[in-house]
Amino acid sequence: MKIVFIIDQVYLHGGIERVLSIKANYLSQLDYNQISIITTEQRNKKPCYTFNNNIIFKDLKINYCRSKSYFHPLNLLKSIKHIFRLKKTIKNINPDVVVVCSHSSDTYFVPFINKSIPKIKEFHYSKSIEENKRNKHGITLKKLFFSFTDYVEKKYDKIIILNPDESKYYKSNNTIVIPNPLTFFPEKVSNLNSKIIISAGRIAPVKGYDKLIDIWANASKKLPEWELHIYGDGNSIYLKQLRDKIGALNLQDTLSLKGSTDNIEAKMLNASIYVMTSHNECFPLVLLEAQACGLPIISFDCPHGPRNIINKDNGLLIPVSDIHLFANKLVELASESKELQIMGENARKNAYNYSVDKIMAMWLNMFKDLVSNKDNF
Repeated sequence: MKIVFIIDQVYLHGGIERVLSIKANYLSQLDYNQISIITTEQRNKKPCYTFNNNIIFKDLKINYCRSKSYFHPLNLLKSIKHIFRLKKTIKNINPDVVVVCSHSSDTYFVPFINKSIPKIKEFHYSKSIEENKRNKHGITLKKLFFSFTDYVEKKYDKIIILNPDESKYYKSNNTIVIPNPLTFFPEKVSNLNSKIIISAGRIAPVKGYDKLIDIWANASKKLPEWELHIYGDGNSIYLKQLRDKIGALNLQDTLSLKGSTDNIEAKMLNASIYVMTSHNECFPLVLLEAQACGLPIISFDCPHGPRNIINKDNGLLIPVSDIHLFANKLVELASESKELQIMGENARKNAYNYSVDKIMAMWLNMFKDLVSNKDNF
């Protein structure tokens, strides 16, 4: 089976890129598969994650102006080139199925090229962020755009969503729930003896690290021996704001912005609690990774991913933005070693449900169904 994955790039660390590497590597190890990855702006850089040597890479060299909207005149001109190059590349590969991974400009025109090939679109963010604008009275440009995206989504043969709560945001009946697979499952787990709390992800306002700093300002007073480590890089302006806030609250001795890491597994195995303060998520892979390492989790109950991973047996869900409750529960959990151990064991058990073999079996079944019905396209 020839499978093509389309993504903007694979040189930056991110959840979508990491999940793609897991899926593509798994599929490429099966003798009957040929896997190709088409990028639009790899910029002659090496992939940041490991890909098997038999995976074929093709960069279209579109190189959009990332500081501007895809609908900006400069990028619209590039999109014309993009359409023709992508259509030619897909024709040359002649795949059995095409998968659009990232939410880049490909999303809007892939369903309309090479129509005989089944096409799949993955969504890695929660559409809950659109609800307020969709529900506004009157006709706006944004609402017209949403109508256009609804139309495009119906043209895909399958829309992959990461949790069942997301289905209510789609106007089409072609959605299917396939969670992200675990990227690792260590033989050993954290002994939960270190006094380290960890969080990891892209440094961006949506991740709510400013609130996490406020939480730690409260909790650290009762946990003087504990430290909070935050891993990730991203928005330089937001990063400076976080550093300034840490300094202003005099937390620099117990709260560290560690930057990015290529071995988050080791960092988690050296921690005892994982925390998440995002404003919204879809299916945060990092929570599964924390559970695989045997870490209890405390997270804001944001739309919609955490609640599909965390339950009262393996962690705690806190109402969004309730900083004081979050801090109090963090102190309680850090102070209860027996409860910490029980939640850690249950977290590890839950992670079993998202093994690569189990999740990729769902992908393979979907591929086979689409290809077997290809004559109907």
